[in-house]
Amino acid sequence: MLFKEPQRPSWERYFLDIAQLVSRRSSCLRRNVGALLVKDKRILATGYNGVPSGLPHCSEVGCLREALGVAPGTKHELCRGLHAEQNAIIQAAIHGASIQGAELYSTHHPCVVCVKMLINAHITKIYLAGDYPDRLAKDLLLQAGIEIVIIPEEQD
Repeated sequence: MLFKEPQRPSWERYFLDIAQLVSRRSSCLRRNVGALLVKDKRILATGYNGVPSGLPHCSEVGCLREALGVAPGTKHELCRGLHAEQNAIIQAAIHGASIQGAELYSTHHPCVVCVKMLINAHITKIYLAGDYPDRLAKDLLLQAGIEIVIIPEEQD
């Protein structure tokens, strides 16, 4: 009897799907982002965007960026939250996982602040489900030689 091989997702699709699941933990009112740091096909750390641990969520106190009409990709300092990439880096540090040489899987393109952190953390490649309007972030990644790969949604 022959068995039909199951449709297995590529490694890239698999990790990006996990990043999308992680994004569901986000407490941001504007954008839900999930990120994974992966090395040798092993997840080192995950992160999603939201306020620091123990602080009230934006759903409880409101979003200053929304109230002020701040455009995406600008005035990052006017947000109470941390970005998914920042939280993944912090989780790796807390748990002693070296992320040097790792790849990032994220539901959205990292902002310029996160890009600078990823460059200094020696992330080698970034896989994305979506884009982000931050030209400087894209320019810095290009200058650092970090490849960006957009993974399209799978068709049924």
